[in-house]
Amino acid sequence: MQFSPKFTALIAAAALTLAAQTPAPPPAPVSQAAPAQPTPTQKPAAQSSSSNQEQKVEGPSAPIRVEVNEVIVPVTVTDVKGKFVSDLDEQDFHIFEEGQPQKIRFFTRERNQPIVVGFLMDLSNASKVHWKNYQDAAIELIQNLLTGDPKYSGYLISFANDAELQQNTTTDSELLVEKLRKMKPSGGAALYDAIYMACTNRKLVQGEPIEPRRVIVIIGDGHDSASKHGLNEVLELAQRNLLTIYGISTTGFGFYNEADDNMSRLAVETGGRVVYPLQDVYKDTDGYLSHPSDDGNYALKVGTGAYASAVATNMFRAITDIAGEVTTQYIIRYIPEVDGKGKPKPFHNVEVRVDLGGVKVRARKGYYATAP
Repeated sequence: MQFSPKFTALIAAAALTLAAQTPAPPPAPVSQAAPAQPTPTQKPAAQSSSSNQEQKVEGPSAPIRVEVNEVIVPVTVTDVKGKFVSDLDEQDFHIFEEGQPQKIRFFTRERNQPIVVGFLMDLSNASKVHWKNYQDAAIELIQNLLTGDPKYSGYLISFANDAELQQNTTTDSELLVEKLRKMKPSGGAALYDAIYMACTNRKLVQGEPIEPRRVIVIIGDGHDSASKHGLNEVLELAQRNLLTIYGISTTGFGFYNEADDNMSRLAVETGGRVVYPLQDVYKDTDGYLSHPSDDGNYALKVGTGAYASAVATNMFRAITDIAGEVTTQYIIRYIPEVDGKGKPKPFHNVEVRVDLGGVKVRARKGYYATAP
Protein backbone atom coordinates (compact mmCIF):
# COMPACT_ATOMS: atom_id res chain seq x y z
CA MET A 1 0.00 0.00 0.00
CA GLN A 2 1.28 3.42 -0.90
CA PHE A 3 0.51 6.71 0.85
CA SER A 4 0.48 10.13 -0.62
CA PRO A 5 3.54 12.29 0.06
CA LYS A 6 1.37 14.64 2.18
CA PHE A 7 0.14 11.78 4.42
CA THR A 8 3.66 10.39 4.81
CA ALA A 9 4.90 13.81 5.94
CA LEU A 10 2.11 14.04 8.53
CA ILE A 11 3.07 10.62 10.01
CA ALA A 12 6.74 11.62 10.23
CA ALA A 13 5.84 14.88 11.99
CA ALA A 14 3.65 13.04 14.52
CA ALA A 15 6.46 10.58 15.28
CA LEU A 16 8.89 13.42 15.96
CA THR A 17 6.41 15.14 18.29
CA LEU A 18 5.82 11.92 20.26
CA ALA A 19 9.58 11.33 20.66
CA ALA A 20 10.05 14.86 22.00
CA GLN A 21 7.33 14.37 24.61
CA THR A 22 8.54 10.97 25.85
CA PRO A 23 10.73 11.37 29.01
CA ALA A 24 14.26 10.05 28.82
CA PRO A 25 15.01 6.92 30.87
CA PRO A 26 16.70 7.60 34.23
CA PRO A 27 20.49 7.39 34.26
CA ALA A 28 22.09 4.23 35.55
CA PRO A 29 22.91 4.42 39.27
CA VAL A 30 26.45 5.50 40.11
CA SER A 31 28.37 3.03 42.21
CA GLN A 32 29.32 4.46 45.62
CA ALA A 33 32.01 3.07 47.83
CA ALA A 34 30.49 4.52 50.99
CA PRO A 35 27.53 2.70 52.55
CA ALA A 36 24.44 4.80 53.14
CA GLN A 37 24.15 6.31 56.61
CA PRO A 38 21.43 4.52 58.59
CA THR A 39 18.29 6.50 59.30
CA PRO A 40 17.71 7.51 62.92
CA THR A 41 15.21 4.69 63.42
CA GLN A 42 17.49 1.93 62.14
CA LYS A 43 19.55 -0.24 64.42
CA PRO A 44 23.27 0.46 64.06
CA ALA A 45 25.16 -2.24 62.25
CA ALA A 46 28.37 -3.41 63.84
CA GLN A 47 30.97 -1.13 62.33
CA SER A 48 34.50 -1.95 61.35
CA SER A 49 37.13 0.60 62.19
CA SER A 50 37.70 1.47 58.56
CA SER A 51 35.20 3.86 57.03
CA ASN A 52 34.47 5.69 53.82
CA GLN A 53 31.97 8.47 54.21
CA GLU A 54 31.63 12.23 54.01
CA GLN A 55 30.12 14.11 56.91
CA LYS A 56 28.88 17.64 57.37
CA VAL A 57 29.97 19.61 60.41
CA GLU A 58 28.20 22.71 61.62
CA GLY A 59 29.96 26.03 61.35
CA PRO A 60 32.53 27.29 58.88
CA SER A 61 34.57 24.07 58.81
CA ALA A 62 34.81 22.14 55.56
CA PRO A 63 33.16 18.70 55.37
CA ILE A 64 35.13 15.92 57.01
CA ARG A 65 36.17 13.31 54.49
CA VAL A 66 37.02 9.83 55.70
CA GLU A 67 38.68 7.67 53.10
CA VAL A 68 38.41 3.95 52.46
CA ASN A 69 40.12 1.82 55.16
CA GLU A 70 40.90 4.86 57.30
CA VAL A 71 41.35 3.94 60.96
CA ILE A 72 40.22 6.37 63.65
CA VAL A 73 41.99 6.40 67.02
CA PRO A 74 40.93 8.73 69.87
CA VAL A 75 43.86 9.29 72.27
CA THR A 76 44.04 10.62 75.83
CA VAL A 77 47.34 11.78 77.33
CA THR A 78 47.71 12.47 81.06
CA ASP A 79 50.68 13.39 83.29
CA VAL A 80 51.81 11.62 86.46
CA LYS A 81 49.09 13.41 88.47
CA GLY A 82 46.36 12.35 86.05
CA LYS A 83 45.91 15.81 84.55
CA PHE A 84 45.28 16.12 80.82
CA VAL A 85 48.18 17.04 78.57
CA SER A 86 46.36 19.04 75.94
CA ASP A 87 49.09 21.03 74.16
CA LEU A 88 50.73 18.30 72.07
CA ASP A 89 51.10 18.54 68.29
CA GLU A 90 50.94 15.96 65.53
CA GLN A 91 54.72 15.52 65.46
CA ASP A 92 54.64 14.40 69.11
CA PHE A 93 52.65 11.27 68.21
CA HIS A 94 53.71 8.01 66.59
CA ILE A 95 51.23 5.29 65.70
CA PHE A 96 52.03 1.64 64.95
CA GLU A 97 49.95 -1.18 63.52
CA GLU A 98 51.29 -4.68 64.14
CA GLY A 99 54.56 -3.01 65.14
CA GLN A 100 54.94 -1.11 61.88
CA PRO A 101 54.93 2.73 61.88
CA GLN A 102 51.99 4.41 60.14
CA LYS A 103 51.63 7.82 58.53
CA ILE A 104 49.16 10.10 60.31
CA ARG A 105 46.75 11.55 57.75
CA PHE A 106 44.52 13.54 60.09
CA PHE A 107 45.12 15.03 63.55
CA THR A 108 43.10 17.28 65.84
CA ARG A 109 43.23 18.32 69.47
CA GLU A 110 40.01 20.32 69.49
CA ARG A 111 38.30 20.45 72.88
CA ASN A 112 34.61 19.77 73.42
CA GLN A 113 34.32 17.36 70.52
CA PRO A 114 30.86 16.04 69.57
CA ILE A 115 29.94 12.80 71.33
CA VAL A 116 27.07 10.38 71.84
CA VAL A 117 27.18 9.05 75.42
CA GLY A 118 25.43 5.99 76.72
CA PHE A 119 24.84 6.03 80.47
CA LEU A 120 24.63 2.46 81.77
CA MET A 121 23.19 2.29 85.30
CA ASP A 122 23.63 -0.74 87.58
CA LEU A 123 20.30 -1.48 89.31
CA SER A 124 21.39 -4.73 90.94
CA ASN A 125 21.01 -5.40 94.66
CA ALA A 126 24.67 -4.48 95.15
CA SER A 127 23.81 -0.82 94.43
CA LYS A 128 21.29 -0.47 97.27
CA VAL A 129 23.68 0.66 100.03
CA HIS A 130 24.88 3.84 98.31
CA TRP A 131 22.12 4.16 95.72
CA LYS A 132 21.30 7.81 96.47
CA ASN A 133 24.97 8.80 95.97
CA TYR A 134 25.20 6.83 92.71
CA GLN A 135 21.95 8.35 91.51
CA ASP A 136 23.03 11.91 92.31
CA ALA A 137 26.44 11.38 90.70
CA ALA A 138 24.87 9.98 87.53
CA ILE A 139 22.50 12.95 87.30
CA GLU A 140 25.44 15.31 87.70
CA LEU A 141 27.35 13.48 84.96
CA ILE A 142 24.39 13.62 82.58
CA GLN A 143 23.89 17.32 83.16
CA ASN A 144 27.62 17.98 82.70
CA LEU A 145 27.80 16.16 79.38
CA LEU A 146 24.39 16.97 77.89
CA THR A 147 24.34 20.75 78.05
CA GLY A 148 21.67 21.37 75.42
CA ASP A 149 24.26 21.86 72.70
CA PRO A 150 23.25 19.72 69.68
CA LYS A 151 26.84 18.43 69.51
CA TYR A 152 26.14 16.31 72.59
CA SER A 153 23.51 13.62 72.84
CA GLY A 154 22.99 10.63 75.08
CA TYR A 155 20.80 7.70 76.05
CA LEU A 156 20.11 5.79 79.28
CA ILE A 157 20.19 2.03 79.80
CA SER A 158 19.54 0.34 83.14
CA PHE A 159 20.50 -3.22 83.94
CA ALA A 160 19.35 -5.60 86.65
CA ASN A 161 17.91 -9.00 85.74
CA ASP A 162 17.50 -7.56 82.24
CA ALA A 163 18.90 -4.62 80.30
CA GLU A 164 16.36 -1.94 79.44
CA LEU A 165 16.60 1.12 77.21
CA GLN A 166 15.09 3.69 79.55
CA GLN A 167 15.60 6.71 77.28
CA ASN A 168 16.57 6.66 73.62
CA THR A 169 19.15 9.02 72.11
CA THR A 170 18.37 12.69 72.76
CA THR A 171 20.03 16.03 73.43
CA ASP A 172 17.63 16.78 76.31
CA SER A 173 19.31 15.84 79.60
CA GLU A 174 16.08 16.26 81.57
CA LEU A 175 14.51 13.28 79.80
CA LEU A 176 17.30 11.06 81.13
CA VAL A 177 17.27 12.66 84.58
CA GLU A 178 13.52 12.17 84.92
CA LYS A 179 13.86 8.44 84.20
CA LEU A 180 16.87 8.11 86.50
CA ARG A 181 15.07 9.69 89.46
CA LYS A 182 12.39 6.98 89.28
CA MET A 183 14.82 4.05 89.30
CA LYS A 184 15.22 1.69 92.25
CA PRO A 185 17.80 -1.11 92.46
CA SER A 186 16.81 -4.76 92.79
CA GLY A 187 17.74 -8.08 91.25
CA GLY A 188 20.77 -9.33 89.34
CA ALA A 189 23.15 -7.64 86.92
CA ALA A 190 22.94 -7.99 83.13
CA LEU A 191 25.87 -5.67 82.35
CA TYR A 192 26.99 -7.38 79.15
CA ASP A 193 23.45 -7.33 77.77
CA ALA A 194 23.39 -3.58 78.46
CA ILE A 195 26.58 -3.09 76.41
CA TYR A 196 25.12 -5.25 73.65
CA MET A 197 21.98 -3.10 73.66
CA ALA A 198 24.08 0.08 73.44
CA CYS A 199 25.64 -1.27 70.25
CA THR A 200 22.53 -2.66 68.57
CA ASN A 201 19.28 -1.15 69.75
CA ARG A 202 19.12 2.62 69.94
CA LYS A 203 18.52 5.61 67.70
CA LEU A 204 21.60 6.78 65.79
CA VAL A 205 22.90 10.29 65.28
CA GLN A 206 23.92 11.25 61.74
CA GLY A 207 27.70 11.01 61.33
CA GLU A 208 28.59 8.70 64.21
CA PRO A 209 30.95 7.04 64.99
CA ILE A 210 33.28 9.49 63.23
CA GLU A 211 31.74 12.74 64.41
CA PRO A 212 30.14 12.47 66.91
CA ARG A 213 32.17 9.75 68.62
CA ARG A 214 30.60 6.92 70.62
CA VAL A 215 31.19 6.63 74.36
CA ILE A 216 29.52 4.72 77.18
CA VAL A 217 29.93 5.26 80.93
CA ILE A 218 29.13 2.34 83.23
CA ILE A 219 28.18 3.24 86.82
CA GLY A 220 28.39 -0.04 88.73
CA ASP A 221 30.75 -2.64 90.15
CA GLY A 222 31.30 -4.53 86.87
CA HIS A 223 29.55 -7.66 88.14
CA ASP A 224 27.44 -9.68 85.70
CA SER A 225 25.10 -12.43 86.80
CA ALA A 226 22.21 -12.37 84.34
CA SER A 227 23.41 -11.66 80.77
CA LYS A 228 22.70 -13.79 77.74
CA HIS A 229 25.85 -12.43 76.10
CA GLY A 230 29.44 -12.95 77.22
CA LEU A 231 32.37 -10.67 77.96
CA ASN A 232 34.39 -11.52 74.85
CA GLU A 233 31.33 -11.16 72.62
CA VAL A 234 30.42 -7.66 73.80
CA LEU A 235 34.05 -6.55 73.86
CA GLU A 236 34.41 -7.45 70.18
CA LEU A 237 31.09 -5.76 69.38
CA ALA A 238 32.19 -2.60 71.20
CA GLN A 239 35.47 -2.55 69.26
CA ARG A 240 33.66 -3.04 65.96
CA ASN A 241 31.35 -0.15 66.83
CA LEU A 242 34.28 2.16 67.68
CA LEU A 243 32.93 2.47 71.21
CA THR A 244 35.07 3.84 74.05
CA ILE A 245 34.05 2.49 77.46
CA TYR A 246 34.53 4.26 80.79
CA GLY A 247 33.61 2.95 84.21
CA ILE A 248 32.83 4.53 87.57
CA SER A 249 33.26 1.61 89.94
CA THR A 250 30.94 1.30 92.93
CA THR A 251 33.12 -1.29 94.68
CA GLY A 252 33.48 -0.18 98.29
CA PHE A 253 36.65 0.52 100.26
CA GLY A 254 38.43 -2.60 101.48
CA PHE A 255 36.56 -4.99 99.17
CA TYR A 256 38.08 -7.05 96.41
CA ASN A 257 35.81 -7.54 93.44
CA GLU A 258 36.81 -9.99 90.71
CA ALA A 259 34.42 -8.24 88.34
CA ASP A 260 36.63 -5.12 88.48
CA ASP A 261 39.07 -6.94 86.20
CA ASN A 262 36.33 -7.46 83.62
CA MET A 263 35.23 -3.83 83.65
CA SER A 264 38.86 -2.73 83.49
CA ARG A 265 39.41 -4.95 80.44
CA LEU A 266 36.36 -3.51 78.68
CA ALA A 267 37.66 0.00 79.29
CA VAL A 268 41.36 -0.45 78.59
CA GLU A 269 40.91 -2.38 75.34
CA THR A 270 38.53 0.25 73.95
CA GLY A 271 40.69 3.22 74.99
CA GLY A 272 38.85 4.22 78.17
CA ARG A 273 39.50 3.69 81.87
CA VAL A 274 37.83 2.90 85.20
CA VAL A 275 37.89 5.19 88.24
CA TYR A 276 37.38 3.88 91.79
CA PRO A 277 35.94 6.72 93.92
CA LEU A 278 34.99 4.53 96.89
CA GLN A 279 38.48 3.08 97.21
CA ASP A 280 39.74 6.51 98.30
CA VAL A 281 37.04 7.42 100.79
CA TYR A 282 39.59 7.74 103.60
CA LYS A 283 42.51 9.30 101.78
CA ASP A 284 41.80 12.74 103.26
CA THR A 285 41.31 11.36 106.78
CA ASP A 286 44.47 12.03 108.79
CA GLY A 287 46.13 8.93 110.19
CA TYR A 288 43.19 6.60 109.73
CA LEU A 289 45.54 3.62 109.52
CA SER A 290 47.66 4.63 112.51
CA HIS A 291 44.85 5.09 115.07
CA PRO A 292 43.13 1.74 115.70
CA SER A 293 39.67 1.83 117.24
CA ASP A 294 36.76 -0.46 117.98
CA ASP A 295 35.65 0.21 114.43
CA GLY A 296 38.97 -0.97 113.07
CA ASN A 297 40.46 1.38 110.48
CA TYR A 298 37.11 2.76 109.36
CA ALA A 299 37.69 6.23 110.80
CA LEU A 300 34.53 7.49 109.09
CA LYS A 301 31.76 5.29 110.38
CA VAL A 302 29.33 3.92 107.80
CA GLY A 303 25.93 5.51 108.34
CA THR A 304 27.32 8.82 109.59
CA GLY A 305 27.11 12.14 107.79
CA ALA A 306 30.91 12.26 107.47
CA TYR A 307 31.04 8.95 105.61
CA ALA A 308 28.14 9.86 103.31
CA SER A 309 29.80 13.19 102.57
CA ALA A 310 33.12 11.52 101.73
CA VAL A 311 31.39 9.05 99.39
CA ALA A 312 29.47 11.86 97.65
CA THR A 313 32.60 14.00 97.31
CA ASN A 314 34.57 11.18 95.73
CA MET A 315 31.76 10.27 93.36
CA PHE A 316 31.58 13.86 92.13
CA ARG A 317 35.36 13.97 91.66
CA ALA A 318 35.08 10.82 89.57
CA ILE A 319 32.34 12.12 87.32
CA THR A 320 34.23 15.39 86.82
CA ASP A 321 37.29 13.43 85.67
CA ILE A 322 35.27 11.30 83.27
CA ALA A 323 33.28 14.25 81.90
CA GLY A 324 36.50 16.14 81.18
CA GLU A 325 38.19 13.20 79.51
CA VAL A 326 35.46 12.14 77.08
CA THR A 327 35.34 15.61 75.55
CA THR A 328 39.11 16.27 75.57
CA GLN A 329 40.88 13.80 73.32
CA TYR A 330 43.29 13.88 70.43
CA ILE A 331 41.91 12.27 67.28
CA ILE A 332 44.31 10.49 64.91
CA ARG A 333 43.39 8.90 61.59
CA TYR A 334 45.55 6.84 59.26
CA ILE A 335 45.28 4.42 56.33
CA PRO A 336 47.05 1.15 57.25
CA GLU A 337 50.34 0.49 55.52
CA VAL A 338 51.41 -2.95 56.67
CA ASP A 339 53.47 -5.84 55.41
CA GLY A 340 51.08 -8.14 53.55
CA LYS A 341 53.07 -11.29 54.36
CA GLY A 342 51.35 -14.12 56.15
CA LYS A 343 47.71 -14.96 56.75
CA PRO A 344 45.36 -11.92 57.07
CA LYS A 345 44.33 -11.23 60.66
CA PRO A 346 40.79 -10.26 61.68
CA PHE A 347 42.06 -8.12 64.57
CA HIS A 348 44.83 -5.56 64.02
CA ASN A 349 46.86 -4.40 67.02
CA VAL A 350 47.43 -0.65 67.32
CA GLU A 351 49.86 1.23 69.58
CA VAL A 352 50.20 4.98 70.11
CA ARG A 353 53.41 6.49 71.49
CA VAL A 354 54.19 10.06 72.53
CA ASP A 355 57.58 11.80 72.51
CA LEU A 356 57.26 12.99 76.09
CA GLY A 357 58.45 11.41 79.32
CA GLY A 358 56.28 10.84 82.36
CA VAL A 359 52.94 10.65 80.56
CA LYS A 360 50.30 7.95 80.23
CA VAL A 361 48.75 7.32 76.80
CA ARG A 362 45.32 5.72 76.49
CA ALA A 363 44.00 4.58 73.12
CA ARG A 364 42.12 1.64 71.67
CA LYS A 365 44.22 -1.52 71.45
CA GLY A 366 43.24 -2.34 67.88
CA TYR A 367 40.40 -2.83 65.43
CA TYR A 368 38.61 -5.49 63.42
CA ALA A 369 39.17 -5.18 59.69
CA THR A 370 36.59 -7.80 58.72
CA ALA A 371 32.83 -7.72 58.79
CA PRO A 372 31.25 -9.31 61.89
